[in-house]
Amino acid sequence: MFIDEEAKGASSIAISGHVRPDGDCVGSCLGMALYLKKLLPDAVIDVFLGDFSETLRRNMLGVELIRPDFKPTVSQYDLFVCLDCEKERLGEAEPIFNAAKKTINIDHHISNHGSAMVNDVVPTASSASEVAYDTMDPEKVDAAIAQDLYIGMVTDTGLFHFSNTSRHSMEIAGRLIDFGFDFPKIVQEVWFQNNYVQQQILGRALLESVLMLQGKLIFSVVTLKELQFYKASSKDCEGIVSELADTEGVEAALFLLEMRPGTWKVSLRSNGKVNVASIAESFGGGGHVRASGCTTDGRYRDIVSRIAGLVEEQLEGAHA
Repeated sequence: MFIDEEAKGASSIAISGHVRPDGDCVGSCLGMALYLKKLLPDAVIDVFLGDFSETLRRNMLGVELIRPDFKPTVSQYDLFVCLDCEKERLGEAEPIFNAAKKTINIDHHISNHGSAMVNDVVPTASSASEVAYDTMDPEKVDAAIAQDLYIGMVTDTGLFHFSNTSRHSMEIAGRLIDFGFDFPKIVQEVWFQNNYVQQQILGRALLESVLMLQGKLIFSVVTLKELQFYKASSKDCEGIVSELADTEGVEAALFLLEMRPGTWKVSLRSNGKVNVASIAESFGGGGHVRASGCTTDGRYRDIVSRIAGLVEEQLEGAHA
């Protein structure tokens, strides 16, 4: 898909991604917004995104285009571009998507079968930011667009060490850093740096973690009460599941975060032998083979028990 052709003639464009936006969601949305603003300077371009980390906000460009109140500036947008998710995960932006004259879905999640009039879903891509770049004319990409897309790629590839990283990913990243932005500083702030509250909640999650299935599965839980005790938010818990997955001998990691009483955000990671996408899908979620998630209700012990059973089935099947 070539976004220049698909956006031709649009005088109003809405852009959005999934609820609780991460680096790839924000980077792909803002990178696309800046590109379309450059392509169509007279068009109304609004980005609808929920709250995200202050670290991302400091390093992303184009944040002034975001409308966190999710209030449209026109009655019907000529074009809606949905990035890094299917329309069902747009949250408050979904009605705006449904009302648009034309819709585009750009994503890389294997569980997304396309939910727009025009779909560009590439499950083999490292990130939505990579797919978004491939829809653009490289000659029209500038330093600001490049910085946003690079941050998206960095965060969704784990600094280019996750298995979704390809030669094509690295080639794109190389072209992006050629624009000269301070990528070492960005990586330090966006990926490595935590504030004190984040360090505290991470430490608690690791300290309270539990090994199951003869050390093949690790899980940890952070309750709403614990979040309140540390004066933390869900944003402060990003990355905990990846730290759990780094435990020696572990094949899968599970992190449960209580969003409201009895409702849990479930994050899953695999080190290769477990397809966590299929597990997430059984709870109504989705994602990638090695990184997926969902939101579900119930007692956390019951959720852990059910997921442990599904992980065990896959591990036994792998040895059959």
